Amino acid sequence: MAAFPRTVLLLGSGELGKEVVIAAQRLGCRVVACDRYPGAPAMQVADVAEVFPMTDADALLNVVRRHRPDVVIPEIEALAVGALADLEQDGITVIPTARATAVTMNRDRIRDLAASELGLRTARFAYAASAEELHRAAEPLGWPVVVKPVMSSSGKGQSVVRGPEELAAAWDAAMANARGTSARVIVEEFLHFDLEITLLTIRQRQGDTLFCAPIGHEQERGDYQCSWQPAQLSTSQLEQAQAMARTVTDNLGGAGLFGVEFFLCGDEVVFSELSPRPHDTGLVTLISQNLSEFELHLRAVLGLPIPSFSTAKASASRVILADRSLESVQYEGVEQALDNPDTQVLLFGKPNARPGRRMGVALAKAETIEAARAQADRAAACISVVAGSTQA
Repeated sequence: MAAFPRTVLLLGSGELGKEVVIAAQRLGCRVVACDRYPGAPAMQVADVAEVFPMTDADALLNVVRRHRPDVVIPEIEALAVGALADLEQDGITVIPTARATAVTMNRDRIRDLAASELGLRTARFAYAASAEELHRAAEPLGWPVVVKPVMSSSGKGQSVVRGPEELAAAWDAAMANARGTSARVIVEEFLHFDLEITLLTIRQRQGDTLFCAPIGHEQERGDYQCSWQPAQLSTSQLEQAQAMARTVTDNLGGAGLFGVEFFLCGDEVVFSELSPRPHDTGLVTLISQNLSEFELHLRAVLGLPIPSFSTAKASASRVILADRSLESVQYEGVEQALDNPDTQVLLFGKPNARPGRRMGVALAKAETIEAARAQADRAAACISVVAGSTQA
């Protein structure tokens, strides 16, 4: 049996990382939070903060080797993933594994794994390494198509293209927003789906793979806007989603919580993407479950038992967005947002704002999904992100 406290090192310190730190602190862990800028949300609650370029392999290795953590938990995709394999050679546990992190940070690698190696149903797709190749690849898929950089996050560089005349602009947008040195895009058929869901999948070191109740969600420009739990699926749909999630996470291996995304198209379930970490749509579990996705992640990561967990009847989340660029921020309307016993507000503590940046989330519980969503929407609408008092 491993003794506590354990040392946990986070690579990435955003709002999801902040909740991971809180869950780790509750278990008596010592936490080192790393990111490319000071004052990131998770740093505000961690024991130690380290600031360095997350894509700099030497800097990453130096920090991790200096702290010698029991586990390294990547919380973002913009990392020097090649360094993670070196850490595993040093005997440091990377969550879920160095390979899983490398595969899932690139859309081409996870799509090839899911579609070609594992035979999962995905949208039809092709790759293109130039604007000319994009024209040739898109035409057979039919219109519209979706164009994405193979390396990006939160919908950056993603476009819905309704005809060949829009492909040049889509290529430029993908290249401008791609992460790293990638110069390739994935182009997909546009699926006319009924619902998009996240199936939070918990892979334990010892024990069965567990599933949270499915989470429905809506996105704009590839970025999460609202979510609700439980999403209503038929028995057949749920069985398909669970089988595919188990197949892909078993292949990736390791331990921890995975956010596996699917499209529901009639009775058919189509694999979309996967994150080997807590998922932004799963913020709803902070109010919907007795053990949130972050607590479940830490239990799986640290080899602690998960005997059972439960889900409320109906819960929802709605993001709180900034509408302008601000060097410092404060919030108005929090009192009105919290004027309900079944509503919570999380303000992430980001030091500045830009248009569309996610600054917080409103959470609500009710008797029905419709009521919970409306309640979360009302709470989020109460809050305004305004200039901080230190700004001239």
